[in-house]
Amino acid sequence: MARILITEDEDTLRTFVARALRLDGHETEEAADGAEGLEKLKSGAFDLLLSDIRMPVMDGIALAHEASSHFPQLKILLMTGYAEQRERADDLARKIVDVVPKPFALPDIRKAVALALAA
Repeated sequence: MARILITEDEDTLRTFVARALRLDGHETEEAADGAEGLEKLKSGAFDLLLSDIRMPVMDGIALAHEASSHFPQLKILLMTGYAEQRERADDLARKIVDVVPKPFALPDIRKAVALALAA
């Protein structure tokens, strides 16, 4: 299946999503903020970056810009619980697949990841 980097500062949500995606057969790596996520991206090949928008150190918008400039073929899916943060992602329309609203149910994130990987 796919190798997915999950960048999310909320530990329980990050673990929940990683576990769900592993049940679908994906290999997952985790990062607690954008800076850590960028380092992990540089150290290995990934099929998808699944990142929260609002995080400390480096937010998901900055991470998406950096990731797309270094890895133009990488698929990027963002998550947010804040409407104004979703609007901030508009300038990334050509670089990301979608923005998933939080909170989400397990089937929602699994479907969003499947659609992103198929895009």
